[in-house]
This record gives sequence, C-alpha cells and structure tokens, in this order.
Amino acid sequence: MLTAIFCRAQSSATTSAESIKPVGIIKNLTDSALLDVVQRQTFRYFWDFGHPISGLARERSNVAFNYGNEVVTIGGSGFGVMAMIVATERKWITREQADDRMLKIVDFLYKADSYHGVFPHWLNGATGKVIPFGRKDDGADLVETSYLFQGLLCARQYYNNDNPKEQHIRDVINWMWNDIEWSWFTHDGRDNLYWHWSPNNGWAMNFAIRGYNECLITYVLAASGTRYPVTANVYHNGWAQSDFFKNGKTFYNIKLPLGFDYGGPLFYTHYSFLGLNPKGLKDEYADYWEQNLNHTLINRAYCIDNPKKYKGYGENCWGLTASDNYEGYNAHSPTNDLGVITPTAALSAFPYTPQYSMQALRHFYYDMGDKIWGEYGFTDAFSESHNWYSKSYLAIDEGPIVVMIENYRTGLLWKLFMSCPEVKGGLQKLGFESPAIN
Repeated sequence: MLTAIFCRAQSSATTSAESIKPVGIIKNLTDSALLDVVQRQTFRYFWDFGHPISGLARERSNVAFNYGNEVVTIGGSGFGVMAMIVATERKWITREQADDRMLKIVDFLYKADSYHGVFPHWLNGATGKVIPFGRKDDGADLVETSYLFQGLLCARQYYNNDNPKEQHIRDVINWMWNDIEWSWFTHDGRDNLYWHWSPNNGWAMNFAIRGYNECLITYVLAASGTRYPVTANVYHNGWAQSDFFKNGKTFYNIKLPLGFDYGGPLFYTHYSFLGLNPKGLKDEYADYWEQNLNHTLINRAYCIDNPKKYKGYGENCWGLTASDNYEGYNAHSPTNDLGVITPTAALSAFPYTPQYSMQALRHFYYDMGDKIWGEYGFTDAFSESHNWYSKSYLAIDEGPIVVMIENYRTGLLWKLFMSCPEVKGGLQKLGFESPAIN
C-alpha cells in the first residue's frame, strides 16, 4: 500500500541506515506487542517521511488541496517531536540519531519565519518561509505554536545529557520559548487570547480563543511564559466565558462537564493533553480526567447507538473526530456524523478507555488491516457505508496515536511536560490542582 509515498520518503528524507522497516499484518500478537507495532510503524511518518531539510513533519502524505511537497505543519511537528522521544526511549532509533534530527529541527525553526515569537500554521520545509493557511491567515498562529512548544518543552526535559549537542538543543528551545510574546496576543490588553496575527493583515482574523475546545494548552503555556506571560484574568474572563464552555448535561447517561453537546470531535481530548496530564488535573470549572473520559465514552456510546445506521459502527468500530473523508475534510462528531470512522480517535483515547481502545485497535488491525494498514500505520479514516478507505496520512492524526499510547503505557510525555517549572507555575497561576504541582 502507498508504495509511491514510501519510495518518495525513503529517497528524500533519510538514508537507508536510518529507516525503520515497515511491517504488514502479524498474526496472534499480544496486546503489548500489537501496541509496539502500531506505535513504531506510525512513528515512521515523522522519521522516514520527515522533511529532508528541516526535519519537520509534513502536513500530509498526499499532495492535496494545492499544498505542494514542501508544506510542513507547526502543530504536527510538535507531535512529531514527542513521538521521537518515544522512539528514542524505546530504542527504535539511537540517541545520536535523535540528537541529530532534533538539532536539524531546532536550528531550522530558530531561523524560520515567526511573528512576535509565534510561528505560522504552515512553513515551507525547505526555506522556512510562511505558507499562508488562508487568504488572511499568513502570520502567527498561537494555537499551532502551543502544540509545537508542548513538544519542544518535553524535548528540552528529555534531551538532558551534558554534551554539546543536547546542550545546544536545550539552549535553542529556551531562546525560542523565551521569545514568545504571549501577552501580545491579548490584542491590546484584552481579557482574551487571539488565535492569529499577521504583519499584512493585523488582527483581521479576529478569532478569540474561547472554550471549551482543543486550546486549553494555549492558555496554560501563555500563563507559563517566561518573559511575556498573560495574567489569570485572560483565562477566567476570556477562555472560560464563552457560550459553549460549561455544559453539565448528560448524554447516554454520562455527564459532560464542559463543551458542546455530545462533546464535539474527540481530538479535544488529545491535542492539549499530549503533555498536559489530565490525571488529577482540576480547576474551578472541571475535573479534566472526568471531562476527557466522559467525552470519550459519549463518543463511543453514540457510535454503538448509531442513530443514522451507518455500516460498520459498533463497540469495536468507533471514534468520530476531524479527518479526511470521501468529500474532503471535516470535523466529525456525534452532531456532525457523516459515517466516517477515524482510527486516531479511538487509538489516542488509550489512556482513558484502554479496554475499549484495544477492542477497536484489534478490529482495525486484524479485520480491516488489508484496507487501512500501510507504511505509516493506519491511514487517516474510512467509511464502510460509502466504501471509502483513505490512502492518506495526516501528521496531526498520526502523532497523537504514538504519544497517547505511550502515555497509557508509561506516562512518559506527561512526566516530562509536567516536570517543567514554567508549566507548574502557569498552572498554579490559573488555579489548577495537579499531583505534579501540589
């Protein structure tokens, strides 16, 4: 499957000595061995298919929507950095290989386009110049940058050897971290963070980041900033005051503390929590373990209920989140159900629902592997009702699979991120409780 993609990645991104050999379906694996196979093969997206010049994560495996071959994704690269920590720890790559790739990444980022210390959504992976995400979205993207630095802060904590390479990695990450002007993105001192700013269009996007959605990490990092942090008022008077922040209703007899009815796409429970540990994480608004667990259970219960009678849905085949589909791309959820199952939804939920996620994993791998298992793990999505099976992979869907399975198994990324003194301080400033800071 996807031979052309594999050959392109092999020839451009790595030497053969660095490559991780892909495997097909292996019968009768234990649960642990199956998790190894899935994590390792999914990591190949970031390793073998990483951009050859920058080392950053390509947006997607297929050239679509006129993206071209050079588009790298800032948020997806943060996920990829975290996946590389997993690969280093599990010895799929050597520490020296990881050091060399991290040096390439941080040195490239340090010279790439940024605005008030904040990176754009997309960069050209060869030149470091901004690639517009939209007509007016041609500057800073605060949320994507938050995902990047969630990964880079983990890397700073992990690559802690006393040698010139790892010292340089830590130094450059700290230089970039200290340069982020979080307070600039309050749009002239308002009690809210704003998603975008452009040197050409200023604040024209005018997108206030308000909850509840995938952006909690942005507020945590903004409060944690070293030189240009925001105050707690920005969190309490901005993020927490939108019409879709508090919920409190029940769906399938499961209470949902925050967010949209039925929870929205499942990536809300993944992106902010790749490093931010929801176990015991509480503030005046919610217990975030309860929030993420119940959101996941509601998503699964909806798929089992299957009110639209889509083919294939059930206890072994569930998970609605943003992904490619037979029409293009959409943010799938119980209130926006198009019959598309996205493997990252159930697989990145392993910390919350390990038994149910394993049921889904075994179904995806053994029953559907001939259709959706390929060079970089599971392809992006499928719809049995439409007889459609994606051939593509997306960085933002691949990364959380590796990272969240690892957090389920060892808590590795959670331990690293929560060990950051800046993060501890930011969480305390916002009024959070966590075993990591209390």
